[in-house]
Amino acid sequence: MSGGVICVVGPTASGKTALSVALAKALDGEVISCDSMQIYRGMDVGTAKPTDAEMQGIPHHMLSVADPDEAFSAGKYAAMADPILQDILRRRKTAIVCGGTGLYMDALISGRAFAPHPADGIREAIEAEFDARGAEAMLQQLSQIDPAAAARLHPADRKRIVRALEIFRQTGETITEHDRKTKLLPPKYRAAWIGLTYSDRAELYARIDARVDEMMRLGLENEVRQLLAQGISPDATAMQAIGYKELAAALRGEITMEDAAAQIKLGSRRYAKRQLTWFRRNEAVFWIDRTKNADFSAVLSLARQHLTAFGDHE
Repeated sequence: MSGGVICVVGPTASGKTALSVALAKALDGEVISCDSMQIYRGMDVGTAKPTDAEMQGIPHHMLSVADPDEAFSAGKYAAMADPILQDILRRRKTAIVCGGTGLYMDALISGRAFAPHPADGIREAIEAEFDARGAEAMLQQLSQIDPAAAARLHPADRKRIVRALEIFRQTGETITEHDRKTKLLPPKYRAAWIGLTYSDRAELYARIDARVDEMMRLGLENEVRQLLAQGISPDATAMQAIGYKELAAALRGEITMEDAAAQIKLGSRRYAKRQLTWFRRNEAVFWIDRTKNADFSAVLSLARQHLTAFGDHE
């Protein structure tokens, strides 16, 4: 397979970057990063952003495209990444979308419209009402408008309750109805999906722990110090990323650096489980077990075989 779209997915520390670069070199491709934290400037160590050496001269897109205090979303990611993907295909090259943020990747590949951002004042008014009336009352209000959405949400999920209410107030359409309509549309791109996983979960966790140790050695603490010194709020979305919130807490003296590292490892392992759960819902993913295929040449060979078969059925 040459040309077209390839999605390389899987949990953190599974080797997605290396496989994407190898495929790009073999198939005249370019890589589009699909990581909700690698989009931020100045957040390199803690997000395992690929280095120049790891990129091996392959063009990489959607890295360091936003400031850490900038609000971002799956819709905004897709709006920025889609013209890049189209340009790669227009030049008859292979677009390799690589990353572990499933929501962002689905948004890009599906091409489905997101509910609009609220008009000025709508979200603020709902949040003020939320503060005044409380979570239970707001969830009850949502249940009268959109029972299905309310049933899915917990009173503590303030962000999604507010979002569901603001969509209805702005459009007159519930978020459940909006999602139902968009899911009926076919995806914008026909992509070949390749997933990396470990049947021996302990092996994956060991890789995650080793990566965290390496991040600490490479200066994650200093990276967090610099972000805070630049005036980035500890409450900013970017600073809630695994690795950054724990180090920020340690720098405030709330926990030790050793405790922070241990929490980062635990958070990363939990995140890997959530990533696998997300991507395993996609029946199109061709999974390669790194436990049984430890040699990278075997991984690349299996990926190439799948892409050849995928191309034969186009």
